[in-house]
Parts: sequence; C-alpha cells; structure tokens
Amino acid sequence: MEPILITAILKPNEHMADQLLTELNKVLIASRAEAGCLSYVLHQSIEDDTFVLHESWQDKDALESHVASRHYQEYRTNTADLVSKREVFKLKAL
Repeated sequence: MEPILITAILKPNEHMADQLLTELNKVLIASRAEAGCLSYVLHQSIEDDTFVLHESWQDKDALESHVASRHYQEYRTNTADLVSKREVFKLKAL
C-alpha cells in the first residue's frame, strides 16, 4: 500500500497563534513517535500566522491509528477554539 500524505492548513483565530503553536508542538512530538509515521513537519507562513503541517503515513491503518490516538484527540479538543479555518488534504504521490 502507498504512503498517505497529509497537508493540513490551519489559520488561527486572532491573537491565538502562540497558543495554537504550543498545541501543534505537543501533537508533533507525540505523532513523530507513532508507528507508521514516516514524517511530520510543521511550517509557519512568513506572511501571516498560518500553520501548515506536512505528514506522511505508512498506510491507511497508520493514519487511522493516528486519528484515534489520545494525543490527536486531545489536540483537536484543545485547538477547537483556537482555529478559524482548517483545511486538510489527504494525498497520494503521482
């Protein structure tokens, strides 16, 4: 099975970028340690406070395990009020 690539774009609510970054760093560390995580890289726009995650997962099972993980669920709960817009793209390499 081919790796699954994720690009997630997160725009924080006004004055919430620092709090969002704290939560993103927590989930980043835990996610990188997961079996099936090939890469998990966080970026921030140089033009505004937008964050972009580039993730690579071994397969669908690894991604599903990640989404069901405690640290991911806590991240989603902790960031619900911090994000004004969230776009997630599940991709495959061509």
